Amino acid sequence: MIVFHSITSIPGISLTFSQYHSSPKTIQLSLRLYSVMGTKVKPYSADGSKKEQVQQMFDNIAHRYDFLNRFLSMGIDKGWRKKAIKILSAHKPKRILDIATGTGDFAIAALELNPDEVIGVDISEGMLEIGRKKLVAKGITNVRLESGDSEDLQYEDASFDAVVVAFGVRNFENLDKGLSEINRVLKPGGIAVILELSQPKGLFGAIFNLYNKTLLPLWGRLFSGDNAAYTYLPESVKAFPEEEEFNNIMRKVGYQDVSDTRLSLGICSIYQGIK
Repeated sequence: MIVFHSITSIPGISLTFSQYHSSPKTIQLSLRLYSVMGTKVKPYSADGSKKEQVQQMFDNIAHRYDFLNRFLSMGIDKGWRKKAIKILSAHKPKRILDIATGTGDFAIAALELNPDEVIGVDISEGMLEIGRKKLVAKGITNVRLESGDSEDLQYEDASFDAVVVAFGVRNFENLDKGLSEINRVLKPGGIAVILELSQPKGLFGAIFNLYNKTLLPLWGRLFSGDNAAYTYLPESVKAFPEEEEFNNIMRKVGYQDVSDTRLSLGICSIYQGIK
């Protein structure tokens, strides 16, 4: 048996070589290919900008987004955010940027770290509008929610102690560029923490995939009114590089001490890296 475990890069493509048996005459290679420009899965159409389609999708579902998050995850998404907050707490960040903030859940949760300021940025005005109403209702004044492009951030170099992305990086049109922008706005020694959905393995993975293909799109259509959004979600997760593949992309664009932790039997992963 010959075992391969290495990553080779060619322009625009990453190839992962994994294990496998070989006879003297035959070597079998298992390859996983993904574009380093980001996954090509789009919500509505193969044509057109992924960024524009993602913006449209979140504007469409904004009115039901928070409810569906709690309902479809059975509330465990709150626990995932708490674990990310615990990682951040060791770094005592005073200025935090929450990218793909949506309706501001993570930005609001980050206040328990006692920062001076939290800024949330998102391309969907529909989501931000709901988030701003939350801030007013809770009387929160040290969180700002701003419209912006995660791949072309409006902030100065080295201006944040920590940057967080919760369930947003798989929506980036250009993954390398988005991760590089996060690195740019981080102060030296600052931390990037990325929460992202991932694919469970084994029997639980098979059950979870069945759920994603059947009940998730059905409930998503029923409650959000958008036929594509909750079909796009599992497809985008499946297409997204995870574990060491994603770690290597982070390293490539300049992060150090990169690591990942899988949560809830592999449904979610937390990635972290230091500038």
